[in-house]
Amino acid sequence: DAKHLVPNKMRDFFCTINLDQEEVFRTQVVEKSLSPYFGEEFYFEIPRTFQWLSFYIYDKSVLQKDLRIGKVSIRKEDLCKYTGKENWFMLQPVDSNSEVQGKVHLELKLNELITDNGSVCQQLVVHIKECHGLPLINGQNCDPYATISLVGPSRNDQKKTKVKKKTSNPQFNETFYFEVTRSSSYTKKSQFQVEEEDIEKLEVRVDLWNNGNLVQDIFLGEIKVPVKVLRNDSFQAWYLLQPRENGNKSSKTDDLGSLRLNICYTEDCVLPSEYYTPLRNLLLKSSDVQPISASAAYILSEVCRDKCDAVLPLVRLLLHHHKLVPFVAAVAELDLKDTQEANTIFRGNSLATRCVDEMMKIVGKHYLKVTLKPVIDEICESPKPCEIDPIKLREGDNVEINMENLRYYVDKVFREIVRSSISCPTLMCDVFYSLRHLAAKRFPNDPHVQYSAVSSFVFLRFFAVAVVSPHTFHLRPHHPDAQTSRTLTLISKAIQTLGSWGSLTKSKLSSFKETFMCEFFKTFQEEKFTESVKKFLDDVSSTESKEPSGVSEPVHLKEGEMYKRAQGRTRIGKKNFKKRWFCLTSREFTYHKQQDKEPIFTIPIKNILAVEKLDENSFNKKNMFQVLHGEKPLYIQANNCVEASEWIEALCRVTRCNQRRLSFYHPSAFLNGSWLCCKATTESTEGCARCTADVPADTQIEIDGDRETERIYSLFTINRSKLQKLEEACGSIAVYQGPRKESDDYSNFTIEDSVATFHTLQQIIDIVEKLNESHEKYQKKRSSSATYGSEENPIVGKVS
Repeated sequence: DAKHLVPNKMRDFFCTINLDQEEVFRTQVVEKSLSPYFGEEFYFEIPRTFQWLSFYIYDKSVLQKDLRIGKVSIRKEDLCKYTGKENWFMLQPVDSNSEVQGKVHLELKLNELITDNGSVCQQLVVHIKECHGLPLINGQNCDPYATISLVGPSRNDQKKTKVKKKTSNPQFNETFYFEVTRSSSYTKKSQFQVEEEDIEKLEVRVDLWNNGNLVQDIFLGEIKVPVKVLRNDSFQAWYLLQPRENGNKSSKTDDLGSLRLNICYTEDCVLPSEYYTPLRNLLLKSSDVQPISASAAYILSEVCRDKCDAVLPLVRLLLHHHKLVPFVAAVAELDLKDTQEANTIFRGNSLATRCVDEMMKIVGKHYLKVTLKPVIDEICESPKPCEIDPIKLREGDNVEINMENLRYYVDKVFREIVRSSISCPTLMCDVFYSLRHLAAKRFPNDPHVQYSAVSSFVFLRFFAVAVVSPHTFHLRPHHPDAQTSRTLTLISKAIQTLGSWGSLTKSKLSSFKETFMCEFFKTFQEEKFTESVKKFLDDVSSTESKEPSGVSEPVHLKEGEMYKRAQGRTRIGKKNFKKRWFCLTSREFTYHKQQDKEPIFTIPIKNILAVEKLDENSFNKKNMFQVLHGEKPLYIQANNCVEASEWIEALCRVTRCNQRRLSFYHPSAFLNGSWLCCKATTESTEGCARCTADVPADTQIEIDGDRETERIYSLFTINRSKLQKLEEACGSIAVYQGPRKESDDYSNFTIEDSVATFHTLQQIIDIVEKLNESHEKYQKKRSSSATYGSEENPIVGKVS
């Protein structure tokens, strides 16, 4: 959220997230506010190098261009300072001289020349080769050119390249010559020789600009290189473009307002898969360890300060290797040992409940969409007043009509849920089946506990949470407005209560905190609701008639708006690219004229031969990729680099097991009778570049097993001191057999078998130490191979 924004009158604001100058996400517009609450979360993999993560606040305009109020920009190197906690940032002014992105490749050389009169002078040779990653201007590729200047106390010689049209990666390949001599006041000397103090004061400055034609040119960035670094050597390097030093420093920074952010940034160095084999195997056999508290997976959750840090990579790794269900059953059984009353079953935030929560979020995405999205869309797009709290009613509200509206929505959501059991993923059913039987075994005399064990997850922690926060589960693009949020909160409360009706009696209505909710639920006291809940819970916790998820019905993987090039045409132009709605399932890839319309074009997944990036020079457009199938390639432009990367990854994963996948492809398009990449004139010519290959992956859930194992290794490394404490605790318990005291250092650890736990700890510590050595070797190799000034490791700032 933001507060105290200027101008000091109610306006409509929205916020964008940018990698350097490339917008990757945009919030909804919050109307008529000076302190807008956005409440939106964005999770994304970063597909390219970047310098700044920036957040811009805009004032929405209907007739004119949206006005940028201010920004928060954080250097990549500083992200770790703010990760994992909320921070208020003062908005900084948006200065066109500081909005830069990209890098430039230069070669510099200092030559000695003999002039016609026999004197010696020095000549500076500047070869500007190319630039990469320049920003889009108004959504289009820029028209860049460069100015090259030799600057000193009494000189400013400037030269200019040609303008390159519609490209973010211009190839200049131009050479410029500067005579490095004394200024005119020293021409009486017979020989021009550069002295040490002159070189100290001279520098080469390269400025990148976008040619504005009829409007003002836009500054894209600059670099400065002191001439003294050259001496008599040739110097060639890549440089990151920098903002101007004389930016708008007079602007006040304390009156633009402030923005509150919660940033979580992680950077993983993932080694080849074989390095993780010992740790992966140790984690995967956790469900077989007796007792479960002595397993590596359980120990991970014990040593992490926040269990959430451990749960996400652990669940994803176990899911990827089909080991999650037995592990959840084992930790749930341990959880039930400490549960004394049936009505509190699975209500805490234990390892078992967090694992099930995370599993439902990962594998239940499609289930939520097919079950709730249509009714959630109706509520958000055509909201009816539903407030029934007398304190919150506004003047003119009719509580009876509002109650009828709320009842209509609750009935509709409830009906969709109890009819949805056939869509429930098999994995969720398997977990619910285990939980149900463990609960019945723990409380054999309670007939309702088998239902409450399942409803506490599927209703309270899955459907009810998705209803109240539909944007978090990708059911809606943005956080709903305040009135709709209130409606969804009331519906969510109702769903939680109805879901627990397997054991609810009328006498329990008096225990409701809000009397208005008590009155509302009196209208629901019908046997059919209880029976519907029980039947639904029976269905989703049964494993008898379910087929594997993804076989019985297509799994929805991704959808969104992009641009596709009309197939079969040869002309290059904007009208050849049309905006379409794309949808990817486990069975087919389709595009539609609009969302929810019938598909215009369908490609069965089994027919996709390759999915690869497309060179920008094909159509002078960024963020393009191609889908190769039986007909002509389908060329698609995503809206930004993150989106393009996500689509390519999703398509690659779902098609990776196709038997007819290509080994070679053309990285550019076939235009005007030839391939732009290899100049071959036959369209059916085999590709000239090898396809990107990867290991087979889970087509239902996008999981990188090695990366998750690397995250777990990092957690063990960070918590090494706790591993040692736990190791010491096991040794103490083995020696001292008396009762444990609350004051003991290890009283917070769960240690059922000190010998087994100690053995696992020794294995973990040994594996972590070996991985530490592997990482150190890799970092040394990486630092020696990526020379400072190379394209992979460009120079930042001035060369010293």
